[in-house]
Amino acid sequence: MPSTTAPRDQTVAPRQSRKRHRKRLADPHRAGTTPLLDTVALVPARNEEAGVFTALRSLAGQTRPPDLIIVVVNNSTDRTLDFAQQFAAEPGTPETVVLNLANNPHKKAGALNHGLAWLRQAVEGRLTDHVQHVLVMDADTELHTRFIERARNVIASDPQLGGVSAACLGRTDLWRSPWQRYLLGMQIIEYGRAANSRYRHDVHTMSGAGSFYRGEALQNLLDWRGEVFWEDHSNLVEDYETTLALKESGWKVTANQLCIAYTDLMPTLRELIQQRERWTRGTVDTLRNRGITRFTWHSISAMFLGLLGAAYLMGFGSITVAEWTSSGFTFSWIFWVLTGFWIIYPALRVTNLGWKAMLVEALILPELVFNVVRIYWLLSSLAKSYLTRVSAWK
Repeated sequence: MPSTTAPRDQTVAPRQSRKRHRKRLADPHRAGTTPLLDTVALVPARNEEAGVFTALRSLAGQTRPPDLIIVVVNNSTDRTLDFAQQFAAEPGTPETVVLNLANNPHKKAGALNHGLAWLRQAVEGRLTDHVQHVLVMDADTELHTRFIERARNVIASDPQLGGVSAACLGRTDLWRSPWQRYLLGMQIIEYGRAANSRYRHDVHTMSGAGSFYRGEALQNLLDWRGEVFWEDHSNLVEDYETTLALKESGWKVTANQLCIAYTDLMPTLRELIQQRERWTRGTVDTLRNRGITRFTWHSISAMFLGLLGAAYLMGFGSITVAEWTSSGFTFSWIFWVLTGFWIIYPALRVTNLGWKAMLVEALILPELVFNVVRIYWLLSSLAKSYLTRVSAWK
């Protein structure tokens, strides 16, 4: 996967200078077996004027703040750059550099690689020798105050761990109408259910909302293929592709339920479908490119089971309607057994979210409607992956 260089503009935060960073990071008296920087936070931001302050201040408020924050403003047309520079100029904040990519054809992957390239040049060496950890987080994300502290402990527990993924939870109290309350509520349940299960099973992908990488693992990817995040116009899920690359190069990844990232939810059905089509279609594209391997079979199986679930849902609904009409709205014992299962099982899966979420799941209908939407974006993503070739997202 060759790296492609594109024209890139760079802007540095007002109170920082590139020379100053190089002098501090490359201080030979701090070199040696101990990395110069314990944690560097890398924050790509595209049109995130509404959330970039919250994201950066959640980094500044960590119990173990990062030694350096690199904000890469990526193809933005709003005030993201101004706000990031304003944060960098605030007294008491961690040392912050703001880079501006006004013409970046490689989406988020290009922005992340650009930030890493700046970091490697600033430390004048390899990440392995100068940077212990790299935290990648989205600019619409807010980290728990102990995220870095906890992630450092997890990654220190196993030298083969290349990364620790966040447990993502949706932000609450953002609704303005009953429909929006339903839509956001179902996303909150979806995120909470995933966060509760992913640390117990194989990690499908390192979350773009918050991923804590070992510097050595990222340097290993650079040595292997020349870039950490694959720069290609079709790469819609750089976090998933990088997760596979880490596994393929011999590293393990994990998730931790105490490393929490609070992320924005989609307020409208159209935005939700667009987001999930991008994620799902990107995953399908990556799986088609990789094929069936010991690292992809789990994701392929999960997608296949999703299709079976869709078929079951439609089949169960059709059978139920047929039984209603043929029996005068009386129900057999099989119907009651299945109904009981679909009341109890979903409710038990969200016990960590409290009784309100359990009640919503037990009502069946809210989750049933959301599943219909989920089936739509799954089928449309599969179709787009096989029938279209170029994506427009930047």
